[in-house]
Amino acid sequence: MQIGFSGKKDGDIPHDKCGVVGVYSPNGDISKITFLALYALQHRGQESAGIATGDGVNIKSHLGMGLVSQVFNESNLSDLTGHVSIGHTRYSTTGSSNIQNAQPCFSSNSGAEIALAHNGNVINALELRNELLDWGIKFKSSADSEVIAHLVTSAPGENWQDRFSYVMRRLQGAFSLTLMTKDSLIAARDNLGVRPLCIGTIDDGYVVASETCALDHVGAKYLRDVEPGEVILIDETGLSTIYQQPLTNGVAHCVFEHIYIARSDSVINDRLVYKSRMAMGRELAVEHPVEADLVIGVPDSATAAAVGYAQQSGIPYGEGLIKNRYVGRTFILPEQHLRDIGVRRKLNPLNEVIRDKRLVVVDDSIVRGTTGAQVVALLRKGGAKEIHLRICAPPFKHPCYFGVDLPSRRDMIASNRDVAEICDFMGADSLGYLTIPALKKAVKNVSSKSCMACFTGNYPIPVQLEMDKFAFEKTQ
Repeated sequence: MQIGFSGKKDGDIPHDKCGVVGVYSPNGDISKITFLALYALQHRGQESAGIATGDGVNIKSHLGMGLVSQVFNESNLSDLTGHVSIGHTRYSTTGSSNIQNAQPCFSSNSGAEIALAHNGNVINALELRNELLDWGIKFKSSADSEVIAHLVTSAPGENWQDRFSYVMRRLQGAFSLTLMTKDSLIAARDNLGVRPLCIGTIDDGYVVASETCALDHVGAKYLRDVEPGEVILIDETGLSTIYQQPLTNGVAHCVFEHIYIARSDSVINDRLVYKSRMAMGRELAVEHPVEADLVIGVPDSATAAAVGYAQQSGIPYGEGLIKNRYVGRTFILPEQHLRDIGVRRKLNPLNEVIRDKRLVVVDDSIVRGTTGAQVVALLRKGGAKEIHLRICAPPFKHPCYFGVDLPSRRDMIASNRDVAEICDFMGADSLGYLTIPALKKAVKNVSSKSCMACFTGNYPIPVQLEMDKFAFEKTQ
């Protein structure tokens, strides 16, 4: 049975599950490199963070709840010595937000000892977990990541190539993995290529990370992406591909990386995210023109799109909302009323700039509509004369099963309202969504290989039912 995961946390923004890092550097400051790379990926998850290191003899680790800067300090980083490491920053899509589910997670079976960091969702994780339980495997967490870790160490085979030949054939869904032994680094990407994973070179070693911005932060030079279905091994002999899974279902890069998840300065699947977002704004101006005085973006993910809209339309661009940079993404807050407070303390309108203005307000997406409605209300209170919403994503109508934590379909505003009704709910004067053809045009070379199932309902592999993200906890 194939199972998809959908969270109970509801918000107005889809959320990715985590950032992963792997570093192999015999002479580098391994923990500091990993810390800085994780810091660059903080936008991908703010619930917990962790680093594990290996020195050829032992694996050490430090994990904690909170931001990367809150979890680590000079003291605990200095204890993380060695030449190989992995790191993780988490947003939960399977399992609760608690220290038991913080990563890296660990497994030791059949003489194999590993630490593992995971971004994505394995849709057959429940089936695999039950199978591992039958084998006598004990679980410490309620996350699907631990299922992967135990599957790796329990897999048949005398070497990593044999083990991953088995593991890659058993796993279904989306996953980018960094995995370490006491002396080597392994990275893997599912054969759909849903979640990104790139490789860079640094001094005498390598860095593997969810986004290229992490490579930039540590001075690593981009080498290439980990290919869909590829498993790489990095050790004292260098970098090698130890397994390449056949691409039986084609490639399905997540288009939402370009719309919202990734940083604008990252290159995802050979496309600079900033360019994609600029192009989305230009396409919005073509599809949904309007007479207005000023174009503003909801910071930060929609800023580039707002600039693109202004350039295409000839309407001046300006800042109408100021973001508190020390407030994390609002979806991280665990309860809706706390998220509502988070919106109000995160954004503040520039009243003198927007007063008596007809505004084009560009945003990345609308899911439930609650956050967007609050933004419109803030702008109204600030004196805006008209508010015309322009959205870079088509309407969300279907859940994601591949690592983006969306609310259930019934909670998506576009599932039971048309555009006019959504516009009325948001309190806007007009509303325009980017169409799927225009989105494909904006994302260009990756569009033909992109997963857009959250908009279309056409999943790259069959998905039969939706599963509660806390299902594993209910079996304990």
